[in-house]
Amino acid sequence: MPKVPFRLSPMLAARADKPFTKPSWIFEEKYDGVRILSYKEGEQVSLMSRNRIDRSDRYPHVVAAIEKLAPATLALDGEIVAFDSNQISRFQLLQRGEGHPQYVVFDCLYANGRDLRSEPLSARRETLESFVKPSSVLLIAKRLDSDGNKAFEVASQRGLEGILGKNSSSPYREGRSTDWLKIRTHLEEEFVVGGFTEPAGSRQHFGALLLGVYSGAELIYTGKVGAGFDERTLRSLRQRFEPLIRKRSPFSTEVSERGATFIHPKLVAQIAYTEWTKDGKLRHPVFLGLRDDKDPADVTREA
Repeated sequence: MPKVPFRLSPMLAARADKPFTKPSWIFEEKYDGVRILSYKEGEQVSLMSRNRIDRSDRYPHVVAAIEKLAPATLALDGEIVAFDSNQISRFQLLQRGEGHPQYVVFDCLYANGRDLRSEPLSARRETLESFVKPSSVLLIAKRLDSDGNKAFEVASQRGLEGILGKNSSSPYREGRSTDWLKIRTHLEEEFVVGGFTEPAGSRQHFGALLLGVYSGAELIYTGKVGAGFDERTLRSLRQRFEPLIRKRSPFSTEVSERGATFIHPKLVAQIAYTEWTKDGKLRHPVFLGLRDDKDPADVTREA
């Protein structure tokens, strides 16, 4: 059986404060889904999350679509997404098992025995487009205006999560790189769940989640989130919390919530918010879903 001679961690975008335009840079739609590296080796296809967990069984229709691609060996980078009725990707749809998951591919790292990682992004994209044709399962990442400022304006008007600026002459490197820059139209990040509060009023199961980010080995408390839950989510999350309950707080900073129940920091939540307060807490946070594709220890506050 032909083999792809590597398994790797994905290339990650650094964060930019505002839109920009640079020569030889391209701007893509930023998708709100689950990052997946896919490998095709003959008739064998595997879908790997960014923390190297095999998700092939979760998305068998994606596996089947990649099996049909012409190259005998492939390594692709992309994102599993579900679109709403306005063709906007929504992480919540994936979490709830709603919508039709599709694999949006934006890079080709290996094809037919050729390692493409050292080639420029422009060449990798050309190779990708030569064999991936948009379908009901596989899509190619949509490129917006070549002017980053105009691309950001388009993304904002459509209600997209943001845009990704990429240096078209850059090779593919594992880890965070300034050759890829993300510019969000709204604020959204991952946080570690370290506990929960008691429910009040008519709410059942719990009131709010206690959130934090790591700074070195210390988990810093960043506030609580009580919005974004329906009854089913409240119930399922409380079931997830039960085996994780502990007596001592996992946070290195003070948590002043009365009646707080603490849990081992094993879960990562996706949270939308409006801004950070001066004392390092989240303003107007909304729960979007749990992520199982990121190690809690890797959750830090984005610069």
